This record gives sequence, structure tokens and C-alpha cells, in this order.
Amino acid sequence: MHAVQYQAFGDYSENRFVELPDVTRAESEVLLEMRTVGINPLDNTFRSGHHPASTAKNLPRIGGQSGVGVVLDAGDSQFAIGQRVIVGGGGFGRTIDGTWTDRMSVAPAFLATAPDGFDDDTLSAFVAGAGYLTGYLALTDFAKFKPGQTVLAPGIGGAVGMESVQVALHLGASMAISTASTTAKAELAKQAGYKHVIDLSRESLRDGVMRFTDGKGVDVVIDGVGGSVTGAALSCLAFGGMLISVGYADSRTTSVDVTDLIWRGATVRGFIFNPSIFNAETIAAAQLACRTMLAAGHLTPTIAKLFPLAEAAEAVRYLIEDRPFGRVLMRAQ
Repeated sequence: MHAVQYQAFGDYSENRFVELPDVTRAESEVLLEMRTVGINPLDNTFRSGHHPASTAKNLPRIGGQSGVGVVLDAGDSQFAIGQRVIVGGGGFGRTIDGTWTDRMSVAPAFLATAPDGFDDDTLSAFVAGAGYLTGYLALTDFAKFKPGQTVLAPGIGGAVGMESVQVALHLGASMAISTASTTAKAELAKQAGYKHVIDLSRESLRDGVMRFTDGKGVDVVIDGVGGSVTGAALSCLAFGGMLISVGYADSRTTSVDVTDLIWRGATVRGFIFNPSIFNAETIAAAQLACRTMLAAGHLTPTIAKLFPLAEAAEAVRYLIEDRPFGRVLMRAQ
């Protein structure tokens, strides 16, 4: 079989396309033929050695956290041979071998039946980056979101920014704001139907938010960008608002004005998929809610570019450095 395997921590070239012995179904698992797989910025974080799990005992490791496959051998599971499934969770690509392969053996707990009416690429885009799941949990579990509130999710091209906006609007947000780093991306977002996007090449984040909200600020920030955006987003909160930090696509460091914390009565929370924060039942319910929204046509997964698995190094570079509008995927077959 073929796979993309990290054999050392380092630059993009460590995404090595290799030939490995065919995997067999492990006991109590399901054997899959993978079709389309997603790329998550966390894949880059792990491979570059900047993740807590980036240790010698986790090498070599097949990368990839999500994807869509077809059941080859169902074992004793509830799945059937030939059934399409969505793969995600379980430490894939970090503590256990992941989805960037043409075959893998997976515990049934990390599989979900693929909804009808969607092709492999769309379904892979739906789970790549976990933006929908992150946005839903950040709003419903952390922020206790109420219809009519306002949301800021910077980074309209990324999974968290784009997909949190979609989720927020479906949950009844009166306004869901995002940002674009260039005028070209802002125009692309506008053409795709995103009404409230701040062009950061022409206007500051705070000025844009205050313009859209008539000076009130936003109730919730879901920040997957980090860097200078975090401090600026904190200053955009309405009194009693919450900033949820879920990623750092721009930078892992920021500076804040502490008066924005004090005078706004702000709450800041860090988001991570950890059992001590989200138990299995909470995650399962959130995944079901997101799949239900997708099936009903309320969510629109967006694909920026498809690469063959053999071009994983360039595919990851493209996601991280070019910051495209939509998900970056790889075809495993």
C-alpha cells in the first residue's frame, strides 16, 4: 500500500510518500479503502515538531486526521462491505497512524456513516480541519450561544473562520463576521455569499467590527488565527463577551491590552479536543448535529484544491503558506 509517513520531524519534505506492507484488519476494527483525505493545520504542527505528541515514540507515523473511505472488511461492526464512511478522531496522524494512506484499519468508534447525496470530496471537505465541529462546540458548549447574538470568526478562507460563520448563522446569529487578509479574498468571500467580511488590507479588525455592529462589539469570538488578531479581537468584544482561542494559523504569540479583559468583563477560553473538556457523548452529539445540518443543506463545504497523495509535501505547503479559500484535500485512489 502507499501512504504519507513522517519519519522525522522537520519541514514539508518530511511528508514522505512511501510504499508499505499492506495493512490487515486488526481485531475489532474495520478495514477501509481510503478515497479522499483532508489536511488540517495541526498536521503541519505535529510534523514540524511543535505539538506535545511530537516525540520520538510517535515516529514513524502516517499522517492525516480525517477522510472518507469504503469498507472492505467490516469484521463484527455494524458497518457493511462497500459502505462509505467518514473517518475522524482517535489521535489519527499523531499517536496512531492516520488517514493519508490508501488502506487503513479503524476502530468503529471513529467511523460514521456517510450521508447520501454527497460525493467523497465534499464529505472530506466537511470534516477536514474540523471547522464545523469546532464552531458548533465553541458556540453551544463554551459560549452558551443564544439566537440574536453576534459572532466574529476571523480568517474567512480557513476551516474555523469559514465554517464557524456558517454554523453561527444557522443557529440564529444576527450577524457573523469574518476577515480576509487581501482584497481578492474579501471579494471571493463576498461572491460566495458571506455578507460581513472585513478586508484587513483596507481596514483594521476593530474598525470593521465596530462599523458592522454600530459600535456594540460582538458577543463571541472564535479565534483560529492567533497572532496580532487575538489582541485585536479581544478589543472587539461587547461587555460580558467571550473569546475562544482554537488555533494559531498566523502565530502562537500575541499581546493584549489587559483593560480589554477588565473593562469588558471578558471571558477567554482555550479550545482543545480533550476528554476532560468534551466527553465522548458530547462529541458524538455535536458530530450528529453537524451531519444533520449538512444533510439539510445548511452547510456548504468549500474545496480550494485537490492533490494526489504523492504530492502531500506541496499540498501541506499550499495550505499553510498560500492560505487558500476553502479546504485542501488529497485523493488516496
